[in-house]
Amino acid sequence: MKRKLPVLICLCLFLAFPLLNTKAAQEMDYLSALEADKIRDAETSTERIKLFLTFAEDRLKKFQYELEHPSSNKHVEMLNALLNAYIGCVDDAADVMQLGIEKQENIRKGIDLMASRTKEFLPILEKYSADSPELETFKDNLDDAIEGTRDAMNDAEKAKKKVAPPPIRRKH
Repeated sequence: MKRKLPVLICLCLFLAFPLLNTKAAQEMDYLSALEADKIRDAETSTERIKLFLTFAEDRLKKFQYELEHPSSNKHVEMLNALLNAYIGCVDDAADVMQLGIEKQENIRKGIDLMASRTKEFLPILEKYSADSPELETFKDNLDDAIEGTRDAMNDAEKAKKKVAPPPIRRKH
């Protein structure tokens, strides 16, 4: 009986790991494999923030294009998927920013980038919220995108005040 217990534990762990890997893969399903690799390969939090914001901008541009040039099939699904992907990218950039602050990394550039880019994204989203012919088909996701962008922008503004600029070395 004593010998079967470690084997049973190993078997349970072996079966549990694929489930954990599947869950991790599902969490970032809005990124392509190449984009996910770029995020993993980024060495600093600032680089990750920059990548996530670049991907968010890409999703937002595709959303704008899809609204102006509707496809004949799965148009509504495409709009909602692009908004969800945008939300995921902005949220992940904000999470990386918070993690960088907790780890006391020098992410001042990432914070500044987050603040400026979210200020650019917000008017675009609000424009579609105020005046869009198909608003009812994606209103919930658009509202989430606006709220997430505002939250990220506010977090970045708070982080600017909290994170001191790097020290300046004096020349002798």
